[in-house]
Amino acid sequence: MTQGRAYFVLFTVMLITLLGTAGIALPYPILAPYFLEAQPNQLTHFMGLPPKLLLGVALGIYPLGLLIGGMFIGALSDRYGRKPVLLITLFGTVLSYLATAAAVYWESYLLFLTARLVTGVFEGNISIARALALELHPHIDRTKAISLVYATVYAGWLVGPLAGGYLAAYGEEAAFLAGAVTTLVGIAVTALAIEPVAASEDKEAQGFAATLRVLARQMREQNSLGLLKNSDIHPIFWYYFAYAVGLNMFYEFYPVWMVDKMKADSLAIGWGGVVVTSAMILMSTFGTSLLAARYGQTKMMLASSALLAFLFFVQPLSGPLALYAVFALIGATIAMGNGLVPTYLSENFGRLGEGRVMGLQTTVFCITNIVVALFGSIVSLIDTTFAIWLGALVMAASISFLPGMGRVAARLRASDVVPAAGV
Repeated sequence: MTQGRAYFVLFTVMLITLLGTAGIALPYPILAPYFLEAQPNQLTHFMGLPPKLLLGVALGIYPLGLLIGGMFIGALSDRYGRKPVLLITLFGTVLSYLATAAAVYWESYLLFLTARLVTGVFEGNISIARALALELHPHIDRTKAISLVYATVYAGWLVGPLAGGYLAAYGEEAAFLAGAVTTLVGIAVTALAIEPVAASEDKEAQGFAATLRVLARQMREQNSLGLLKNSDIHPIFWYYFAYAVGLNMFYEFYPVWMVDKMKADSLAIGWGGVVVTSAMILMSTFGTSLLAARYGQTKMMLASSALLAFLFFVQPLSGPLALYAVFALIGATIAMGNGLVPTYLSENFGRLGEGRVMGLQTTVFCITNIVVALFGSIVSLIDTTFAIWLGALVMAASISFLPGMGRVAARLRASDVVPAAGV
């Protein structure tokens, strides 16, 4: 592959990531006002349960799907090829978005949960995009490639919530219909731009039933959580687990906090997201790889975790004007930390399968998302501020796993050194 071709593939991956993330992010500024402030209906007051609890389950069911998909989609793409697996999952995403829009229109909470779960399963394909970007090394530096991919993720989180805020005027289902349309564009781009790679031949997979058996075995044996059998992965696993708990407490409950404390509407929440993600884009594009090269991965992870813990504590104490300055600092710091985890995983464990390793990161993020959505919603019944402060505390705890990560990386680097003759 030439360097020009590598950049073309990277651009394609970035575009697919942008479209997919925008589709994911579209409904987020809509859900909190829809459940907590809109006219009560059968969906938002299902079985007479508190809307905050219903919202917590609705927020948690999507990452549960991501967890299921992230456990095996990346590994399947290692075996059967990035392009076919990506196309199949994107098409499934379109259908599930349409089902979600139907659930909102029919005010069916159970259909809404089912559709969000299935959407999450198919959108576990984010691990494929990361793997494609990391495989461009050495034509494009890993940290630079993953930072640019994350920049488009952040751009999706900027465009998506803002568009969702404006689309709310046309009904809550409009955001999910728009998500289906953006995913269709992603399918077209994937079909035209990503080159297929020959899948590994599997003589067992002859006939439909045999193929299903092989897929079931792959899902069981090659899922990303199976990597935890390697004890070297434990420090980065627990670091990212604690980091993601803190991150998701902020992501999921700052919109609820804005509704509770500031009586914010969907558009105001969308603009809060614009500030956060704009700072993410700038830091990821221009700062992350430079800072990592100068100070090293471990120091930058330490700085990002410590600073985020402080900012998450300060955010609920901020007034209307200071809030957006805090949001900007949070966004820049998240971008500084986010780009380092996949680079660490790829450099130290990429030999175990890039798709599978990136799937582990997605899996961890989803597990914590579920924990946060369910447990955090209970804490938020007391006060939403406490949920965000709990995230700050867990974020600070993530720092304790960094020394173990440093020791693992140093030992793996030493084991790769080939001794000179006679030594």
